[in-house]
Amino acid sequence: MIRPLFVLLLLLAMGCKNEPIETYDLAITNAHVIHLETGKVELQNIYISNGKIAAIETVDTKRNVKADSTIDATGKYVLPGFWDNHIHLRGGDSLIANNRNFLKLFIANGITTVRDAGGDLTTSVMEWKQQIAMEELVGPTIFTAGPKIDGPGARWGGSLEVATGTDIQQAFDSLEKLNVDFVKIYDSRIDADNYIRSIEEAKKRGFVVSGHMPFTVTLDETIDAGMDGIEHLYYIMKGCASNETEVTEKLKNGEMGFWDAMPALMGAYSDSTAQASFDSLKEKNVYVVPTLHIGKTLSYLDEVDHTKDPYLQYMGKGMIETYEGRIRSAMNASEEARKSRKELDTFFGQLAKSLDNAGVQLLAGSDSGAFNSYTYPGISLHMELQEMVKNGISPLNALKTSAYNGSQFLRQSDDYGTIAAGKISDLVLLNDNPLDNIENTQNIYMVIKGTQLFDHEKLQALLDEAIMD
Repeated sequence: MIRPLFVLLLLLAMGCKNEPIETYDLAITNAHVIHLETGKVELQNIYISNGKIAAIETVDTKRNVKADSTIDATGKYVLPGFWDNHIHLRGGDSLIANNRNFLKLFIANGITTVRDAGGDLTTSVMEWKQQIAMEELVGPTIFTAGPKIDGPGARWGGSLEVATGTDIQQAFDSLEKLNVDFVKIYDSRIDADNYIRSIEEAKKRGFVVSGHMPFTVTLDETIDAGMDGIEHLYYIMKGCASNETEVTEKLKNGEMGFWDAMPALMGAYSDSTAQASFDSLKEKNVYVVPTLHIGKTLSYLDEVDHTKDPYLQYMGKGMIETYEGRIRSAMNASEEARKSRKELDTFFGQLAKSLDNAGVQLLAGSDSGAFNSYTYPGISLHMELQEMVKNGISPLNALKTSAYNGSQFLRQSDDYGTIAAGKISDLVLLNDNPLDNIENTQNIYMVIKGTQLFDHEKLQALLDEAIMD
């Protein structure tokens, strides 16, 4: 009996010894992994190869593993790299260098993906997009709308102006040739009919479509046409007002302007009307981008001195000059207009919380870029998350509005948004738990972008390189 038992034990030992070694490019060990889909935090090891997560398992899993490099993440918190779901790469040829410089700022702030919501630098953006994908240029993955769709005499340069059905067809032919990632519709000049037709054409061609909303249409009309994402809260507020139909008719007849409509709509906010709109947004899976931080920044330009802001050193003179329009407008506004703007800012914070309570999907977006005064690429995404939490949204739900919801919105969740095997290894390692304090999103230990690792020293180097005269 002794000999067979000895042989059995020997065979078992040999089997363990001959277990194949799993080899990976990188191991992140002993990490507190934040699973955004559930809010659960688990102590796990993450294994990465070829820019993708190859395996993730609890730290007590027994396997024969070898990695070319290892990061001991003891005490660190890991979550998907942040997404800024509303930025602008724009400003004309003279600001190409400034915009390219922004790419460093995103990575330095742990932002591994951005959604470029329309601009006039499409050729450059497409080049950067490709170079970043090939890891020839440091920057976030870019999903871009290319040029916006608007009406004749559009406010923003580079827009595709549509006045007829033929114009709409040609505009979408152009966007398909550009191979844009989604469609953005603007509201400065487009009429109600062409706005609805443009949404419908986007859906017919299989595009994700987001945008502003002309006040000559209702929120229900926009949702029913197939809009996937509403940029900013002005348009949600309109759909929450008991007088929306009346205001819409006045806008159509030229009896009221956009800013004149604000107090009328805010004063007519109705809980029952709002809940019906929230239910419709949720049922149709429409995402909303609150852009709270820029709203607060612009609302208080008359009170806050930004001339010593640390991030001004990264903007460059040409970019800073684009801020002047909004600054002049704020300083020249009447006392009543200033007061109304601040009241609107407070209202929008409450509205964002109400949307979250109702289960409407939100997207964190900074609206950073040329012309948007003192809303800085990179850091402003963290400010947006903080504004959400200040207005009562939980840290977990605020975090979800970045990478998790962003990837869902753009139909990229097979590759992004959660930490799981098969996902692209865009990760941020934090020194402290952002679920305890949302400000901890800024306390970055390391950023991983595909196969690229940026430790504290490299992140600081990016900031130093980004300083512009």
